[in-house]
Amino acid sequence: MPSDVDYQRVVYPYRRSADQDAHERDQPARHPVVVVGAGPVGLTAAIDLALQGVPVVLLNNDGRLSVGSRALCFAKRTLEILDRLGCGQRLVDKGVSWNVGRVFFRSEQVYQFNLLAEAGHQRPAFVNLQQYYVEGFLVERALELPLIDLRWHHGVTGLTQHDDHVALQIETPDGPYTLLADHVVACDGSRSTLRTLIGEESHGRTFKDRFLIADVRMDAPFPAERWFWFDPPFHPGQSVLLHRQPDGVWRIDFQLGWGADPELEKQPERILPRVRTLMREASIAAGGDGVVPEIELVWASVYTFACMRMDSFRHGRIVFAGDAAHGVSPFGARGANSGIQDADNLAWKLAAVIQGRAPEALLDTYAREREIAADENILNSTRSTDFITPKSEVSRMFRDATLTLAKDFDFARRLVNSGRLSVPTVRYGMPAADAPIRVEDHDAWLLRQMQPGRFTLMVFDGDDEGGRSQRASVGPEWGLGVQEGSPMPRGEPALGNAGSEAEPLLILHIDALLDARGLVRQRYAAAAGAAVLLRPDQHVCARWRNMPTGEAIRAAMRRALGHDVSHEELAACP
Repeated sequence: MPSDVDYQRVVYPYRRSADQDAHERDQPARHPVVVVGAGPVGLTAAIDLALQGVPVVLLNNDGRLSVGSRALCFAKRTLEILDRLGCGQRLVDKGVSWNVGRVFFRSEQVYQFNLLAEAGHQRPAFVNLQQYYVEGFLVERALELPLIDLRWHHGVTGLTQHDDHVALQIETPDGPYTLLADHVVACDGSRSTLRTLIGEESHGRTFKDRFLIADVRMDAPFPAERWFWFDPPFHPGQSVLLHRQPDGVWRIDFQLGWGADPELEKQPERILPRVRTLMREASIAAGGDGVVPEIELVWASVYTFACMRMDSFRHGRIVFAGDAAHGVSPFGARGANSGIQDADNLAWKLAAVIQGRAPEALLDTYAREREIAADENILNSTRSTDFITPKSEVSRMFRDATLTLAKDFDFARRLVNSGRLSVPTVRYGMPAADAPIRVEDHDAWLLRQMQPGRFTLMVFDGDDEGGRSQRASVGPEWGLGVQEGSPMPRGEPALGNAGSEAEPLLILHIDALLDARGLVRQRYAAAAGAAVLLRPDQHVCARWRNMPTGEAIRAAMRRALGHDVSHEELAACP
């Protein structure tokens, strides 16, 4: 599609599938994976699986993308995942990159923060981009991959679980049909049909407050930063959040209070005076003269929210991801980011199971790891909401005192909570840190050397002549992996059969020529002779101070794949 497509107005057409003809012959088609829901999470899961050689049927119950900004802030880790899938650059090119945030109390700036003050990163802390652009870019990437069968206007209306498959009942404009799947990935949102069909529900806390989102178009000379006001004079007793978006559009979140009338508050005559008053204050805060630009209301919505999750993200051959599995408040940008990270965690494990390289129980580690991530996100989201919207006079006094002290004291700034912004969960291994490198005499990035579905072994070579001869590169001597009979560093045997038949492994040798700025060694705290093993989702799963034997590497890979581990150990820690 052309880059100037209006994704909010696109309607993808219904297409009849050959599987519907098979149903009419009483021979329902069977597929390895069916993903339900073509939002950011479902599209990410489908693309990741397809890049690992797994055919995917992706179902969506209508033919439209989202409307309005919705999930707006996409975090650095999410951008790195989408880089691996081949579409991260489009988000960065179209979106608004930012690292800096400012916090105001009443009419005064309390402090500012920088989420990525450290140099040497390819991606910013966040990119602001309306959700419909992200979905559109992901759809176009999915359509490039022949292993993805994307079916619009195919909605799931029923299901039956069996020992070795799931039978789905699908409704279409041509009538119903049955589809069989070895595994089903439910990414069908907060009102998940699949969750209802299996008799499950999410549990947690619903917050009695209302917020207005207003997307407005205007020519405002403010920087690309996150601005958050507590109790501002232009909206007393409430909070306001301002974000810049592409296309000259700004996103503003106004806290309204539980008693607000949602339909009344969405009226332009209610919204525009608020926005004009805000813009006057923002202009003065930015050093301007308080002149308010022309303002056009693009989209508005009033929302409430809850922090909750399913008790378990895996139910037999159905796994849940994204909003279908968990929900958080919008403060901290933890919704879409955590959902895409769900898909990142799941796809390599599901591919390994389907391809016979791992036991079914490996999928339990997906559930366990992402349930813990959801708990962490819910905890941070709940704390943010409680600080932003205090529920008692004592809580309000504490918040206001904290904000007053934060202007002069660092300890108080650490207590201020305008939304703890999304970062990946690290309990089961830190995501790989990116760093600038040199490959074949040109600048490159460490994470870009890794490939979907492959474990990566980073070997930190010394700087002697022997190390230089085995320098970290993708040259012909070492290639992009270890094939049968290939040499291992320091003369170790090949790892071609590490997890099962020909388990893929990428070996990267890190020395002073590749790591010219020393940032790889610094970020991994690695001396000469050390080695770090990364899972296919770029999480650290093993590290050694001294170069491990081939058997040690094989053992670490097998454990990460769920081999040689009891069911109890697998459920507790991968």
